[in-house]
Amino acid sequence: MKASADLLVVGGGTAGLVSARTAAGLGARVLLVERGRTGGDCLWTGCVPSKSLLAAAAAAAGARDATRLGVHAERVRIDFPAVMDHVHSAIDHIEPTDSPASLRRAGVRVETGEFCFTGTASGTVAGRPIRFDQAIIATGSAPLVPKLPGLSGLDYLTSDTLWDLRALPPRMAVLGGGNIGCELGQAFARLGSQVTIIEATGRLLPREDPAASALVEDALARDGARVLTGTGVTGVIPTDAAGSAGGRLVLQDGTTVGFSHLLVAVGRSPRSAHLGLDAAGVECDQRGHVRVDAQLRTTTARIWAAGDITGHPQFTHLAGAHASLAASNAVLGLRRRIDPTMPRVTFTQPEVAAVGVSTAGPPDGVRLRSWSLTEVDRAVTDATTAGFTTIATDAKGRVLGATVVGPRAGEALAELTLAVRHRMRIRDLAGTTHPYPTYADAGWNAAIADVRASLTRPPLSTIVRTASTARRHWVHARARLSSPLGGLNGLPPRKR
Repeated sequence: MKASADLLVVGGGTAGLVSARTAAGLGARVLLVERGRTGGDCLWTGCVPSKSLLAAAAAAAGARDATRLGVHAERVRIDFPAVMDHVHSAIDHIEPTDSPASLRRAGVRVETGEFCFTGTASGTVAGRPIRFDQAIIATGSAPLVPKLPGLSGLDYLTSDTLWDLRALPPRMAVLGGGNIGCELGQAFARLGSQVTIIEATGRLLPREDPAASALVEDALARDGARVLTGTGVTGVIPTDAAGSAGGRLVLQDGTTVGFSHLLVAVGRSPRSAHLGLDAAGVECDQRGHVRVDAQLRTTTARIWAAGDITGHPQFTHLAGAHASLAASNAVLGLRRRIDPTMPRVTFTQPEVAAVGVSTAGPPDGVRLRSWSLTEVDRAVTDATTAGFTTIATDAKGRVLGATVVGPRAGEALAELTLAVRHRMRIRDLAGTTHPYPTYADAGWNAAIADVRASLTRPPLSTIVRTASTARRHWVHARARLSSPLGGLNGLPPRKR
């Protein structure tokens, strides 16, 4: 059978869409297979709806907190169905960009149905056989649901299913204090739900700088959320009604937390089952992630993988970067490798953004320089001074990593991400003129402070003092020679 495509792309989320468009743009015959709707988690259940919900929640919180600026909103009323209408209107606005029609205009053939490999160059789509020369697996991930006693009998929510809500949950328990749990927990608290977030580790956002975690926990408390850390959940007691959304969580110490709705946000698992990967010789790790090398090639030479399915950090921007790399490697025979520089942002208020070497307990030889938002003029004028920027450098002043906490932290991190990727020196940041006043001033001032501090350390301090002293003597000597009384041969002073 003649190959149906030069490149088969399995999955129509971010990684699949970018893979298909990239390959088609390079002249390949591309077939994309999606079991449901194109757009993936980012469009339908992830980035777009969650940030739309966060925008509504931020507007409510901003109105309530406007008294700090002398503005008094007598009463903030939440129209939750209208909030969800806003969420779905954002999805509807963006959806055409990710639609099958858009893909076809880009030269991609699209088929709908479940795909299963039957060999290293063959498979089936809804039972129909197809052949391909190469393939990219981009099936993404799904919310992870823990095996808790009683959970299966509950109508719980995940980041996939909560977008169908039309009434605000009166009491929401959030299982998991990572980025998804913190973002959505804060959003619902600001919209008026009584929220309790339970995190098994000792703090929220356990992979971030502890100082950042503390600021987020403080913000959640101000928004009315209850945070329980360092305690696990041993079971769920649903209400008596079958299929009810309400119940109680049983904690390790035997206490319980009641809820009308439970949001499970403990992580995500790869969508690799039922793909027939064994038939294609594609190996997975114990969690089901497809094994790939630094060029995103799987254990089968003609098959590649991109995005969440690979076990790399689960970010939309990484999925897109993976997709471009995998597609160009497959179609052009290149040997491009994964860029290790990977920024991340948690879109709470304050935002938490980080890249590169951790600023919490960095390795030996790494120097940290921090700047608080209390010393940033834009933050002072906005009365939003909870936050900081910390930059990590090596002994030569090269930027290795950064953490930014505060409003627009994700935007401020972009410059620092570029610095990490290109091993720029912190003096390069300090010597670049930045617009004023912005929240990025925190990073700039941290860089300036680091450069100034370096001038006080030997041997540079000795060189600077020597140069300063020599310059002072030279200026004084020239002034004497140029004065009317001290000029040579009584001549008038020279014009400058």
